[in-house]
Amino acid sequence: MPQDVPTKADYIAWRTATTRWRDDDAYGHLNNATYYELFDTAVNAYLYDATGVDVRALPQIGVVAETGCRYFREIGFPEPIEMGLVVDKVGTSSIVYRIGLFQGASEDAAAEGRFVHVYVDNTHGAGSRPVTPIPDVVRQAVVRLVPPQG
Repeated sequence: MPQDVPTKADYIAWRTATTRWRDDDAYGHLNNATYYELFDTAVNAYLYDATGVDVRALPQIGVVAETGCRYFREIGFPEPIEMGLVVDKVGTSSIVYRIGLFQGASEDAAAEGRFVHVYVDNTHGAGSRPVTPIPDVVRQAVVRLVPPQG
């Protein structure tokens, strides 16, 4: 079944990741686990930069409730990877992100991740129930990543 391949125009915030020799698997392309590390880095690095606070120290913290990846073409060491970030939904206690991975000159994503943060009480950790609302400092940062409706 054909998949719509996202392009660079589908993302709002950007970060570059350096690939490492160890990121490749035995077949010479990026290991599946590394894609998820990149998704986590793209989201949390954006939150640190955009909020100016240590998001781990907030009264409510985002824990990963869901992830997924669609693969379109192989990528790997030694070229850097451009990570595009956009937000599909800001709820009362959760945020749904999409992260596009790009390598080389192509405008088409090599992969796209889905990453859902659910906010919980920081004193009880990941096993606690979702809390509302998402911290204001986080909400203000992520609403900038919601594309305008067109």
